[in-house]
Order: sequence, then structure tokens, then C-alpha cells
Amino acid sequence: MKSEKRLIRAALPKTALPRICFIDREIARGRFPNTKYLSAKYEVSVATISRDIAFMIDQMEAPIKYDALHRGYYYSEPHYRIPGSFAGAEALLALGMAKNILSLYRATPLYDAASNLLDSITAPLAKNGNADWIEKRIVVPQVPRTAVSLEIWNAIIEGLRENLVLAFDYRGIWDDDFQARLVRPYQLLFDNGVWFLYGYAEERKEIRVFSLSRMKNIALTQSRFTLPKDYDYRLNSGGSHFGVFSGQKKYRFKIIFYDRAAIWVRERQWAEDQKIEEGENSVTITFTSTQYEKVMEWVLSRGCAACPLEPEELAKDWRWNIKEMRKLAKAGGIAQ
Repeated sequence: MKSEKRLIRAALPKTALPRICFIDREIARGRFPNTKYLSAKYEVSVATISRDIAFMIDQMEAPIKYDALHRGYYYSEPHYRIPGSFAGAEALLALGMAKNILSLYRATPLYDAASNLLDSITAPLAKNGNADWIEKRIVVPQVPRTAVSLEIWNAIIEGLRENLVLAFDYRGIWDDDFQARLVRPYQLLFDNGVWFLYGYAEERKEIRVFSLSRMKNIALTQSRFTLPKDYDYRLNSGGSHFGVFSGQKKYRFKIIFYDRAAIWVRERQWAEDQKIEEGENSVTITFTSTQYEKVMEWVLSRGCAACPLEPEELAKDWRWNIKEMRKLAKAGGIAQ
């Protein structure tokens, strides 16, 4: 049949995964199934099966051939099977849950493309009435987020891909106005709803972190750079897990937490080398980290249920913050 020989060169089929697994199993049996047989057995149209097979050939590089004598399909490579990651109901369910996690990236350019891809693969869940419970019962609470310009996003992606220096104007938290920057892009980092560029700032001659929401006038330069071996942010955070912060100095922290904060601290992994000592209605945690400012925020967030012991620098800054908060409290919230 001509329709068997001229498969439609489609993009991604709308209900890809389960049917493709089914087609794979049928072809692997060596019985030369054709589209009419496959569509009847799976209860879909011949055109749908044709698109699935086209996708398997074009996108998955499956060695599917049509045998005119047997009037059906076969694998030209003995013992071929599609990758295992495309098989199984559990994988499909996991992808359905991943769609909810993806909602954290809603304000970024990658969201639509990734969401559409997951929708196409997990479409059978909705078709079979199984998707509703996932969306209602497995929820990712939203966090404050900032929108990302498509122009900025695309320029950074290209800079990462080609190791090209980026030029842009940037306004830091302590800056009165935008300043020109030349940065070697190392990584994109995502933290609590905000995207950051992690890279080497040429004018500062050190690694810095830049919020994408505070960039403008971005451009790719023609200057290429060699990515250093130790570029990875995860190698430079001191082994702690407090989000995005670029510190140059490693500290040894020792902090005591009381009451309910002690439970909160005890149940999480805050650093790779953390040690927890139990006390009466308290816990004392020690660990190393380069994320000084993040640790300070962490301690202050627990209010009167946290007290830093080491290093002295942290304890001193903590006391300064308490003093300033006391001034605000006495002034009724208005700084004097």
C-alpha cells in the first residue's frame, strides 16, 4: 500500500508514549504488523499510527522498514527496542507530576516549550481521565517570581552554548543606576522564583551573580572564552544548600535553634558536612559554607528561636541587625 510507504513526517505525536511502546512491542514480535492492524488493535486511526511510526523513524531513529512481501513493518536491526525511558506507566505518571513542578518556571521563556512537550507525551493521562487527580492532589505551591525578557534569555542561552562574552547594563541592589558589564557566562541558576546568571565579571575580575530581571541592553560580543574546570556553582558554594549566593570565603558556622525551629532544622539537610547536637529543647548545628549572606538571612528568619555562635563575624552582624530592628520597633516602624 502506498500509504504504508509514504509515512507522514510529523513532529511530536499528541499521544506519543503509550502508543509508541505498543507499536514497538508489536514490531519487535516479528509478525510484520501494518498500520491497519495496529490502528484496529489500539483503537485509533490509521493516520495516527502512521504519524507515530514517522516520529519513531525521524526523531527516535528507530530502524523501522516496510516489507512489501509481508505487507508490514519490521526492525532492520535485530533485537532493537526503543529506549527504556520511553516505556512504562510509572514513567508517564512521573512526567504528569513533573508538569506541576514546571509551573515554578511559568514566567520564563522555556515554560511554553517544555509544557507543550510534556502535554504531548502525557496526553493519554487526560484521555483516560487520570490527569485530573494529579493536578488537584499533587500541588507545587507558587513562589514570588520575576518575568524574564525573551531577548535577555536567548542572548544568555547563546552565550552559554558558544562560550561568548556577554555585554549588558546592570543595576545591582546597592547601585544608584545601571552600569555596563562584560561577563563570561558560566551557568544559569534558578532560586525561589528568580533566574540568575553566574559568571566571571571582567571589570571586577571575579565570579559574580546577576539577576536577569535587573539586566537590560544585552548583546553577544565576538569574544570567546575557555570555560575553567572549576566553573560549576555547586563546587563553589562550600557544600551548603541555601540557594544562590556567590561567596569567596569559606566559614565554619555554629548556630543554636530552639523550640519549633529546632524541629525545622533537624529534619532538613542544610549542608553536606553538617553535624547536629541535641540539647534540651534545642539543637546546635555546625557546618561549613561560603554562603555568608544566605546563612544570615536563614538565622534572622527564625527570629528569637535562633542564635549564632560562630563565627564571631556572624554573631556581630546578627546583633547589629537586632539593634536596628529594636530602633524601628521603638519608632513604631519609622526609622529615626
